[in-house]
Amino acid sequence: MSLVALSELLGATVRDASGTVRGRVREIAVAPQDHPTRIAYLIVTTADGERMLPPEALRSAGVTVRAVDDGAGWERFSPSDGVLLLKRDLLDQQIIDVHGRKVVRVNDVELDSTPVNSHLFLTVVAVDVGARGAIRRLVKGMVPAFTLRALLERIPPRVIPWQYIDLLETDPARRVKLKIAYEGLSKLHPADIADIVEDLPPAEREAVFETIDEEVAAEALEEIDPDIQVSIVESLDNNRAADIVEEMDPDAAADLLGDLPEDRSGEILQQMEPEERQEVTQLLEFHEHTAAGRMTTEFLAVPAEAVVDDAIEALKRFEGGYEALATIFLTGPGQKLVGAVPLVRIATSSPAIQLSQLSETMVSCMPDTPQNDVAALFDKYNLLTLPVVDEHGRLAGIITADDVITMLRHRD
Repeated sequence: MSLVALSELLGATVRDASGTVRGRVREIAVAPQDHPTRIAYLIVTTADGERMLPPEALRSAGVTVRAVDDGAGWERFSPSDGVLLLKRDLLDQQIIDVHGRKVVRVNDVELDSTPVNSHLFLTVVAVDVGARGAIRRLVKGMVPAFTLRALLERIPPRVIPWQYIDLLETDPARRVKLKIAYEGLSKLHPADIADIVEDLPPAEREAVFETIDEEVAAEALEEIDPDIQVSIVESLDNNRAADIVEEMDPDAAADLLGDLPEDRSGEILQQMEPEERQEVTQLLEFHEHTAAGRMTTEFLAVPAEAVVDDAIEALKRFEGGYEALATIFLTGPGQKLVGAVPLVRIATSSPAIQLSQLSETMVSCMPDTPQNDVAALFDKYNLLTLPVVDEHGRLAGIITADDVITMLRHRD
């Protein structure tokens, strides 16, 4: 592999087949919809305006760029949609390093120059986010090329392969036209996405949450600091915000909407589907720092006379979060809570055994229980879930261990 840096090519003299100077390189373009890494053309400033030097007309690329023809066939450059310009869109821009799970700034871009028959193919292979790229650009034209190469060889490289990068684009029109979909970012753990987003300026946070899948966005949003949650949601339009909030756990959604101005939360609720809106609206009625304010209404309850096989079928149909499945709750007449069975006991029992035979000693709390008392119950009894029952003994919701951890992290 023969590497050439973007900073070397920018401003490079362009000579045609006869050696005549035709102009200088101003930009390098990639058309992601045609090929994600291959250079589509070089934009060359000539005496006759800006021209596009195609790769099939390229003989060599470096401090000097040489063409295989006289340049008569180079088309006049005109801006077009869906084109990534490496200088404009990458240099000094922030990117998400999805492999390293962090935000970095681009100092240079590395290109591979591969000879093919009589011409040259250029492809993007990595971005330089270390000192080498910064120094190369800083001293360009100030020291001889061989001196610069010797200096750079003494500096350890710090590059990110192109496949581990997602671009941050704050201009909505350009972001859509470039078709950069944050595919790598969407594959990260929601907690890692949250860490990345918290390091971004507000405009870039909005760009991420406008682009990634609603379910991924919801999971990541639950991991973000509440103040940043609010700023992100306030930056989104009502439809997009509602789509994301619908995918959140009801208790997390209620906490978020409770922190928003009343008119804004009302607008988002109005755009939500009726079932999700009802769940969240019910939770909004409770004080945030009580058991009811921390509980979720997504839980799995079956009749007390059910058997293990019934519980397994109910598990298959459950659409809530996995953290709510640590315990299966048993209800009697009037939906009163009468028992609780750990999931592990169901998994290790025969299909026909009645669940009431597997029920363990149950701890519960009332809706108005202070959140500090809730945390104390989790600590005292080593709980994974805690049912919340109303004054009639009916199961109103559950609190999960991750809710308590979040509560303790964000407690004043």
